[in-house]
Amino acid sequence: MTDIELYDYPLPKELIAQYPLPNRSDARLLVLSRETGQMEHRHVRDLPQILRPGDTLVLNNTKVIPARLVGYRQRTGGFWEGLFLEQDAQGLWRLLCRTRGKLQPGEQVVLRDREGRDEWTLELLTRLDDGSWVARPQKNAPAVEVLQRLGRVPLPPYIRKGRMTPSDLHRYQTVYAQRPGSVAAPTAGLHFTQVLLERLQQAGIEIQYVTLHVGPGTFRPIKTDQVEKHTMHAEWGEVTPQVVQALQRTRAQGGRVVAVGTTTVRVLETAARSGQLQPWKGWTRLYITPGFQFHAIDALMTNFHLPRSTLLVLVCSFAPRELVLRAYEEAIRLRYRFYSYGDAMLIL
Repeated sequence: MTDIELYDYPLPKELIAQYPLPNRSDARLLVLSRETGQMEHRHVRDLPQILRPGDTLVLNNTKVIPARLVGYRQRTGGFWEGLFLEQDAQGLWRLLCRTRGKLQPGEQVVLRDREGRDEWTLELLTRLDDGSWVARPQKNAPAVEVLQRLGRVPLPPYIRKGRMTPSDLHRYQTVYAQRPGSVAAPTAGLHFTQVLLERLQQAGIEIQYVTLHVGPGTFRPIKTDQVEKHTMHAEWGEVTPQVVQALQRTRAQGGRVVAVGTTTVRVLETAARSGQLQPWKGWTRLYITPGFQFHAIDALMTNFHLPRSTLLVLVCSFAPRELVLRAYEEAIRLRYRFYSYGDAMLIL
């Protein structure tokens, strides 16, 4: 068993990025060698020179839905907010709720649009064992359409206490997002621009896409004393046969598979649990902890993560924990920007 205290570190609050940089690819990039322990300070825009021709960059093409809902309880008038999780085949919604007082089955919640106008009504039906609620919307409409009209970007609480500005609708989304389903962005991908992706391909670096829809559990810190006792949340993903063939070809020709973000790692390694990468689609609870055998990736680009998080544990399973935390110390010393809108590191 591994003590969670080993994955803690002090971070000055002012280093938590509250806004993205004006230009995505201007983010700083700490390049860390697992073999030598050396660190190099570059920028994301330098990736075409850092990576090698023949490498393949794998990106998560999930799309963040504006899943945060704001409204009030019709019975009491009290403020209410929720996080949409999913819609079932009958059109019922599952969501997390937060309000003062105790919600009761049968309560009506009035949702307000981004300008504060009453827009939509939900009836809360039942509270599930995991704390989420099942609710019936006033009309059986596709939830994605409703959320696009009145939902807010579900920013993590360390960014402006979760309160979005209009620019977050664009900036808390990768430029290559395709498949709606996430309640959090795959943040390492936020640094890429279309121009940078084109420059990478011109430099002989292939681009491939997988999908992992990021769930609310990504914000949940590890609260158990030991890392291995934590229960991992489930997330839906897909690795297509075409991607598998491309990555097998990359390695056969001596190239490296470079995963962009921990979500990409989780879906690729889920598809490679047999020891060999295979097409895969479904739900994964893969929890990567020290001693994990990586079969699908050779390098990892990722943001700087919260202490005591499953994301930091994953990174410290790919590279030695002492080395990763030494890189974090160096990033703090040099005033790197941390977390979702912050800078990145590339572990080779």
